Amino acid sequence: MARGELHVFLSAGPAGGALVAAARSRAADGEDVVVGCWEDAVSGTPHTGLPMVTGDPGVLDVDAVIARAPDVVVVDSLASGSGSGWRWQDVDDLRAACITVLTTLRLGNIASLNDVVGRITGELASDTVPDEVVRTATSIELVDAVERGELDSGQRALRELAAHWLAGDDRADERAGPAERTRERVVVALAGGSEGEMLVRRAARIAGRGTGADLMAVHVARSDDLTEGDPTLLAKDRLLVESLGGTFHQVIGSDVAASLREFARAKGATQLVVGATQRNRLAQLLSPGVGTSLTSRPGPLDVHLVTHEEARPRRQRRATKSALSSARRLSGFALALLGLPLVTMVLLRSRDQIHLPTDVLVVLLVVVAVTLVGGLWPALVAAIGGFLLLNFFFTEPLRTFIIADLDEVIALVVFLVVALVLSAMVDYAARRSRDAARASADAKLLATVAGSVLGGQRPLTALLERLRETFTLDSVTVLERDTESGQGTWRIAATTGKQPSLSPADGDTAVPADDEFVLVLRGRPLPAADQHIVEAFAAQAALAVRQRRLAAEAAAVRPLTEADKMRTALLAAVSHDLRTPLSSAKAAVTSLRHADVVFSESDRAELLETADESLDRLGRLVSNLLDMSRLQAGVLGVSASPIGIEDVVPRALDELGEQATRVRVRIGDALPAAVADPGLLERILVNVVGNAIRYSSADRPPLVTASASGDKVELRVIDHGPGIPEEARERVFLPFQRLGDRGTHSGVGLGLALSSGLAEAMGGSLVPATTPGGGLTMVLTLVAAGASVDQAEERV
Repeated sequence: MARGELHVFLSAGPAGGALVAAARSRAADGEDVVVGCWEDAVSGTPHTGLPMVTGDPGVLDVDAVIARAPDVVVVDSLASGSGSGWRWQDVDDLRAACITVLTTLRLGNIASLNDVVGRITGELASDTVPDEVVRTATSIELVDAVERGELDSGQRALRELAAHWLAGDDRADERAGPAERTRERVVVALAGGSEGEMLVRRAARIAGRGTGADLMAVHVARSDDLTEGDPTLLAKDRLLVESLGGTFHQVIGSDVAASLREFARAKGATQLVVGATQRNRLAQLLSPGVGTSLTSRPGPLDVHLVTHEEARPRRQRRATKSALSSARRLSGFALALLGLPLVTMVLLRSRDQIHLPTDVLVVLLVVVAVTLVGGLWPALVAAIGGFLLLNFFFTEPLRTFIIADLDEVIALVVFLVVALVLSAMVDYAARRSRDAARASADAKLLATVAGSVLGGQRPLTALLERLRETFTLDSVTVLERDTESGQGTWRIAATTGKQPSLSPADGDTAVPADDEFVLVLRGRPLPAADQHIVEAFAAQAALAVRQRRLAAEAAAVRPLTEADKMRTALLAAVSHDLRTPLSSAKAAVTSLRHADVVFSESDRAELLETADESLDRLGRLVSNLLDMSRLQAGVLGVSASPIGIEDVVPRALDELGEQATRVRVRIGDALPAAVADPGLLERILVNVVGNAIRYSSADRPPLVTASASGDKVELRVIDHGPGIPEEARERVFLPFQRLGDRGTHSGVGLGLALSSGLAEAMGGSLVPATTPGGGLTMVLTLVAAGASVDQAEERV
């Protein structure tokens, strides 16, 4: 589809003069040029001589411009916002209407250059335009804002930055010809620090130099728990990457450099951006570092080491947190401070019987006991204290820290080493035991979450409440990206607790579930160890929101579907049942009007009777259809009052005519009156008894009985026909269902459905039962007139 052209005047400052000159040049060439919007405060250049579309120059009215249908429209400041979202989105709508757009754009408003220009100028632009939008322009003209005089360092830097950005686009256009061109893939490594935003934008600029380049961000979670990134910063980095058109990934590995290299190889990356960290010489000797490891191995991957303000030396946060409680650690210190002096006193009393090796073993036993009770730090205190006590009291010369005998020196050094190693091993085992217990608890928690949404066992609110209670949070909110309101806006999809978060920045932890949903936690920051649990909850919460949305849509569509099914069934059923009596009545009336045929009185009476019966059938069919529609709409009027069953049954049989003469009736004399609408009760009996007559043989006619049962009156219509299978009895009361007829009888199948609805409208019920010996018994239950008024009103 043809689209209008987009011509961008790119500059570090105002570019209104170049925009006006280009617009006037086109107008002079005979093109219809109008001004859609103009921001004088930004451009500082008048638009004299160019017609305005609306009276407000600062507002772009897209509908008015499209209705005006000019050849060219001038839109000042592509990055500004608009009432419907962003101005660059409005420009896209104008291009879709085949209107050429002339616009200006400042260098700092390009998304990938936003932070760099901000550092140069000291002002960070709040509105940005995605790089891919700018690169779709028909032409980009770099406007130099400085016309005379020398450039300062900042202006030279901006000019160079703009030239590099445009040159990257030009080189990409030159390489785009060959089909075998390699696609650029840029990977940026994120550690979960505050430098993440700068690294992402640098990688986006590198990716922006090539048309179609992919941007991928990856975070390596250490499997050995040596370091952990800030989950909140990682979540913000992920949102930034996705807003720049990239993807976010997370891998697990003990070697960060090897994991990054393997990820880049698997993704076919051509460039890798890594933040450079300053490390002291001792750290470099112990470990070469991620950057050094990546650059030491040659290969097709270009590695960019980016320095940043946060690149100062920082100590790794090691997972040395004690696995024991504070009470146990205090108990360990107490045991060390009391146990060692006590043991020393005992050993001093037995100094003549035992020697240094035994003393060392006894003190080592105390160190082991302290380790088991208090963990690492009390054990270290006990080991050093035991070493000093053995040196002071049990080695020559006594009461000094000097050791004269080399054997004793070796013994005490070995004691200290063994005590320290043993303490570290015991504490390590305790930490691993803690990790195993934590993993078991996490597994149990995930087991309760897994399948809960798909299985329908836990609604969305309960799922969020479980997460809030588990981690003791103030609120848990699922935010959905609002694509209709514009870039960077969110709406609450579900929340629990107090103070729901309105954006990911409002919470302490934000975990993206996917491109559409973000789970925001407020109350306290969560450690990285809990990140995978929260991610599982986030995925299930997003799934639950989508399931709830689908359920709502299905519920909204269900009445329409049922109505359509009802309409289809009605047309299929009525098309035959209307045609048959109409054809009979039409044939009878046509025959009577035929002048060439002389009918006898008996033939004439027979034809009239046929027409009358056919029209009666039509009347009953239309009445049933109308009553069924009133029942389904809930507008059927019911006027219930006490009525004798013995009065209604004969009237119903009279309406059935000759076919009801063989119906047997058995009604007791002491039967109480029933609360019912006389007309509706008669309709029920006509339908049910007529159905029984239809399926009864001549030698076994139907039987109608009535009896009282507590506060109810039961009418039974008994036949000995084919009956209805047990599994099909629920379907017998659906509209347009006729079971057991095999197509040998007419009727749209509304009788029993209508009768059941009428019975329920009067507070009664109509249920099928099996006739002993074969057949069907329809049981009509009504409230007896002697029942309480409240019960009767409740059922009616």
